[in-house]
Amino acid sequence: MDRAPGLSFRIKLTLSYAGFLMLAGALLLAAVWMFLLRYVPDGWPGLLGIAPNRYLLLVTFAPAAAIVLVFLLVFGLVGGWILAGRMLAPLTRITDATRVAGSGSLSHRIRLEGRRDEFRELADAFDAMLARLEAHVAEHQRFAANASHELRTPLAISQSILDVARKDPKHDHGELLARLHAVNARAIDLTEALLLLSRADQRSFTREPADLSLLVDEAAETLLPLAEKRGVTIETSGEITAVLGSHTLLLQMTTNLVHNAIVHNLPGRGTVRVTTSVRPETVVLTVENSGETLSPELVATFTEPFQRGTGRVCDDHPGVGLGLAIVKRIAQAHDGSLTIVPCPAGGLRVVVELPTPPPNAVGWSGTETARAGV
Repeated sequence: MDRAPGLSFRIKLTLSYAGFLMLAGALLLAAVWMFLLRYVPDGWPGLLGIAPNRYLLLVTFAPAAAIVLVFLLVFGLVGGWILAGRMLAPLTRITDATRVAGSGSLSHRIRLEGRRDEFRELADAFDAMLARLEAHVAEHQRFAANASHELRTPLAISQSILDVARKDPKHDHGELLARLHAVNARAIDLTEALLLLSRADQRSFTREPADLSLLVDEAAETLLPLAEKRGVTIETSGEITAVLGSHTLLLQMTTNLVHNAIVHNLPGRGTVRVTTSVRPETVVLTVENSGETLSPELVATFTEPFQRGTGRVCDDHPGVGLGLAIVKRIAQAHDGSLTIVPCPAGGLRVVVELPTPPPNAVGWSGTETARAGV
């Protein structure tokens, strides 16, 4: 934004220092003059027979007062300029760091020394903001690169299928159409997942009352055919868990967690346990499944976009690698958190904590309800 040129803040501080010093000096000189007028009345005989009057006092006092005021003005300007420069030095470093960040370099940090004061707090907050921005930009760059790669793969396969159909008219078109349909469906799923992820990031949704326990039931009922096909048992239990958020996004979060727990499980004898509970300030959704033993280092990568984990890709339900990434973003969009830990006996325990809504927003009670396993 273009603004009209004006005085710098350092000059304004200097003038302020000099002005206050001049005002204090003027008030002090005025107090001295009033003292002289009061205790040296006109016609007072004085010492050694000398009888000064007010006119002589004024003639003697005025030049000295003027010299003092001039000295105070010069001293205030010079001293104010030096003091303002020293006081604004941290602000200059912050400004320089802002310009560097504005040029695209987010790795620069101020690292202001000294004790904690207003400038130190501002510099620390700015450093923290730069760190978050740098991590956010790096994450988005990785995400864009991975998304481009993931989207390019089905498009390249589709192009290959079409080339085969065009070059070999006698080829079985039914098989080609089936493969093309599967590849296209995967591309659509990936695009919808990306849109859902973007929506969660932008928090462009209307918050409304919802019950996580009901969403768990709905997700379990929807995924029951898949669980039966893979021989996995789903068990749900817990309390009524009132939250305030997007019903669609929260249902997607719950469905992703249950789907992930079913797919990455022990085939033919696996279990999925889904519980909801209420704490003093949060509501908790816990999804735990059986499965192979996983290392904490591998588990830490599961919330990264397009990270499926070594050996965890299933042929019949490969997914798009965004399930837990979407869960994490939806939880964060609702001011919550996601925690993933490996179970000692194998499998994962996924815990989502969301803030409890204010009592005036949702009037539900925490009555316990036991629900039979699905």
